[in-house]
Amino acid sequence: MSEPVFTIQDLIFLMRRLRDPQRGCPWDLKQTYQSIVPSTLEEVYEVVEAIENNDRDNLREELGDLLFQVVFYSQMASEADEFDFDDVAHGIVTKLVRRHPHVFPSGQLYEDGFIQPLSDQELHAQWERIKQQEKKLSGKKHSDHVSLLGDVPKAIPALQRAYKIQKKLATVNFDWKHPEELFPVVLQEIQETQEAIRTGTAAEVEEELGDVLFAVVNLCRHLKVDPETALRHANRKVEQRFAYVEAGLAVQGKKAEQASMEEMESLWQEAKRKLNRETASE
Repeated sequence: MSEPVFTIQDLIFLMRRLRDPQRGCPWDLKQTYQSIVPSTLEEVYEVVEAIENNDRDNLREELGDLLFQVVFYSQMASEADEFDFDDVAHGIVTKLVRRHPHVFPSGQLYEDGFIQPLSDQELHAQWERIKQQEKKLSGKKHSDHVSLLGDVPKAIPALQRAYKIQKKLATVNFDWKHPEELFPVVLQEIQETQEAIRTGTAAEVEEELGDVLFAVVNLCRHLKVDPETALRHANRKVEQRFAYVEAGLAVQGKKAEQASMEEMESLWQEAKRKLNRETASE
């Protein structure tokens, strides 16, 4: 007998059972929106890691874990008579149909519409224009002046938030014109950090280092490089190289804490040469 093939409705039913006050799981029952936020963030990064590892089997599993988080939040909202999973699905479909008039010109999901070709720049401008229209029609109370940066989420990682802030500023031409203009800016921020180290306080050093990071993110944006992705790749490169260092030391019967800086640096340079050759040959 073949195993049943479950669907999203089965997942929603499972979540209801886990949260059933009489027959549910004690751990799931005591969770709140706030308590599962760390798990949600972890699942997002595990999806990203599976993609970067080109691990499709693991990606399928991690996407399931992430979907479970959405169902979890929706179930808690349903218990409070706020909304349920169907409301979440309805909301995102409605919004995406509205924001893709070049695909759904009549505003209907199931239609054989003409797909109007648009450039990336035109698509971005259309997307932002529709978002602004949505805000005006939302019925939410706004102050007389709403900051351009007011809708940049504050809870996202600082590196990503810097990137989004800079993209917003660029929409009103408060931006550098060419990537080359940013190299002196990065160097200036580094020099100011050096000066703060010599004569400033710890708080001033922190502030200047923040400026360095912000300038580097700006350079990434102009070069069309996602800073988060670039940093993850750098982290992975360091991990691979240091694993090589540890393996080399193990051959000598040593651990990293027993080796000198010179020994580790020699193996590090060897790792750079070897791993760079392997990457180039792929």
